[in-house]
Amino acid sequence: MARRERSATVFIKLIVWIALRLGRGAARLLLYPICLYFLVFSAASRRASQRYLAKVLGRRPRFWDSFRHYHAFAACALDRIFLLNGQTNIFDLHITGEEFSDELMARGAGCLLVGAHLGSFEVLRSLGERKPALRVVLVMYEENARKINSVLNAINPHHNIEIIPLGRPDSMLKVEATLERGGFVGMLADRSLGHEGQARFPFLGEPAAFPVGPFQIAAMLRRPIVLMFALYRGGRRYDVHFERLTDWSGAPAGGRDAAARQALAAYVKRLEHYCRAAPYNWFNFYDFWK
Repeated sequence: MARRERSATVFIKLIVWIALRLGRGAARLLLYPICLYFLVFSAASRRASQRYLAKVLGRRPRFWDSFRHYHAFAACALDRIFLLNGQTNIFDLHITGEEFSDELMARGAGCLLVGAHLGSFEVLRSLGERKPALRVVLVMYEENARKINSVLNAINPHHNIEIIPLGRPDSMLKVEATLERGGFVGMLADRSLGHEGQARFPFLGEPAAFPVGPFQIAAMLRRPIVLMFALYRGGRRYDVHFERLTDWSGAPAGGRDAAARQALAAYVKRLEHYCRAAPYNWFNFYDFWK
């Protein structure tokens, strides 16, 4: 939240122009010098990357590991251009567990779709647009990515995804209202704004703080939680996973805090599982365990 966005709008627009005019292959060639630049000149992010990689790989990371970490992030960011442009068909998507969201949509039950800064959220957003009857509201913190978001949103200003900005007094009230109306709320639950409730759980061998709020809301309203991750596997491939984390639809009222902590603990375990399955897909470039 405190770091200045390290990008220039003119260069982002240039990359978008190259991607849409010359194609994905030409644009991907730019990722190598871009990643090398950030790897050399973003010392704090590089140290955070190395600390994470040491935990998830179980060894001291080499320079190539850090480069792969940066490159996976850059590749997912580049692919947002094509996904926002409606070119989902150019990607090789392997989807498992989609029946969980289809079942809840058929029931008309509000649901919390919980992900993380792991892989591509844009792939998940594009999958939601394939279902016209599904109303998805995304809860996001966008303040430190205004430049890139302004350019990418210009690619498709007519996308019908509703955003609830994080960090505002009424954010969680809007989440609650959406769930009560039977909507789906998508949220990345691995970052905390600092002033909200947190709980610490072992994550990759060391306790880390996670926000409790999303799970408390789901427990209070007795709504199901479905995990969602779209892991970048290189080239054009993404492995998309949906998992039912918990379902309080028929649970009795009461015990919200204990239920929320239990669900959060399960979420952290599954997040660790997917981090180990796709270690270079973790895109929190700051000291997560501080």
